[in-house]
Amino acid sequence: MKTSNVLLLISILLYIDASTEWPTHTVCKEDNLELYYKSCDPQQDFSLSIDRCSDIATHTFNIKAAMVLRHSIKELYIKLAMIINGKTVLTYSEMLCGPDNSKLIFCGKKKGERLSYEGPVTLGIKEIPQGDYTLSAKLTNEDQVTVACADFTVKNYLDY
Repeated sequence: MKTSNVLLLISILLYIDASTEWPTHTVCKEDNLELYYKSCDPQQDFSLSIDRCSDIATHTFNIKAAMVLRHSIKELYIKLAMIINGKTVLTYSEMLCGPDNSKLIFCGKKKGERLSYEGPVTLGIKEIPQGDYTLSAKLTNEDQVTVACADFTVKNYLDY
């Protein structure tokens, strides 16, 4: 009996170690809007939550997010892509942190520091596109090293 328990434990540990994908996390799910995310960085997951899905449609909503930095941030760039049926239909990129350009409170943070934010976020868009699509987001530092990466699945059935 003890040998079988040990073998089971070893099998479970090997399976966990062999897994290269993070789980899909539910951010919010309400009648007409669902939002999920999955870290696309094989070495790091992060946490993200929103008070209520319906708040997203009001353009400003409260979030909670946290992660531990694996790389320092002197400069930080974001690349976004909207993907529908496997095809990229929209891309956007911007510098978020730089020598004279710091749009975020965590610009200048060092490797190993814990990043956390709890408060309002404004998307700066008039409405969330209706449909079922993926929004891919990748943050890289000045060395083009991935700081954070996630694929967001959006299912929006709201009729504006």
